[in-house]
Amino acid sequence: MRWKRTIQLLDVHAEGEIGRVAIGGVPKIPGDTVAAQLHWLNTDPKGDELRRFLCLEPRGAPIGSVNLLLPARHPEADAAFIILQPDQAHASSGSNSICVTTALLESGIVEMKEPETIVKLETAAGLVKATATCRDGRCEKVKLTMVPSFVHELDVGIDTPHWGRIKADICYGGIFYALVDVGQIGLTIEKANAAGLVQAGMILKELINRDIKVVHPEIPAISGVAYVMFRDTEADGTVRTCTTMWPGRADRSPCGTGNSANLATLYARGKAKVGDTFTSKSIIGSEFEVGLQAVTEVAGRPAVIPTITGRGFTFGLTQVALDPFDPHPGGFALTDVWGPSAGEI
Repeated sequence: MRWKRTIQLLDVHAEGEIGRVAIGGVPKIPGDTVAAQLHWLNTDPKGDELRRFLCLEPRGAPIGSVNLLLPARHPEADAAFIILQPDQAHASSGSNSICVTTALLESGIVEMKEPETIVKLETAAGLVKATATCRDGRCEKVKLTMVPSFVHELDVGIDTPHWGRIKADICYGGIFYALVDVGQIGLTIEKANAAGLVQAGMILKELINRDIKVVHPEIPAISGVAYVMFRDTEADGTVRTCTTMWPGRADRSPCGTGNSANLATLYARGKAKVGDTFTSKSIIGSEFEVGLQAVTEVAGRPAVIPTITGRGFTFGLTQVALDPFDPHPGGFALTDVWGPSAGEI
């Protein structure tokens, strides 16, 4: 077989959310920093082609992410990575950080040490420290020390054609989120409501990004609200979440960056302090432990250092290839599976 391109993917999921890890065949990504590489992937036609090749049909699917392993630039980092999703390349992700850590250790790319291995991951958002609990050659769980998270604005009013005026918190947890109390759209966070939640999330994301411009004060490559995360709090303090993602699907995990952003709102409202931990539960019932490790500042704004603890599981090994005569090197998407906005790509 005379393939034009081959990329090896280790198949991993973190509490149900798929995060394949490209462990071989990743082409050189231009840029002196990971943030610059992220910018290239999102703005250069060749970067767009790589993302489409891996994330769209016939080689990809609407669910999950592909994590590009890159050489680390930071002297303390063991590896760098960027998250590719069907809409664009993203700077940071808790579930994908768990997937990458699990892949690095269980594949032997980074030496596993029992009972604990520390892996430092370089992302476009900064360094993420992963503390992996290891036994019998397996990565049993991963505790992430996330990048500083902060509030951009609380209780932002949004006029909607479906639910009237609702409020959202615009916050940063490695990427920007709009956090919405789910009762405002008349739904609860459960599997039966997944379609309704993601439809609402796509509508709200478009409205918010049309009217509200957000840019990280220190990392200009990170801008715009990436996701709408619906939230609710159960009687025992468990936070129930549903992060909605293009082209219209629910994050299967509780969402690490989303919970980091939400933690910033809890701290800002005096509902969390250093040392606090709580459980976050996803739409499928999987769990992360969320902790407030420390407080800091970002460009003069109060910020928190969150921790996210969860599990990653390997489930396969895939080699993705491009036949030089394949008429679909850039992939495609149809509205039958990808939703109404697929007609735009």
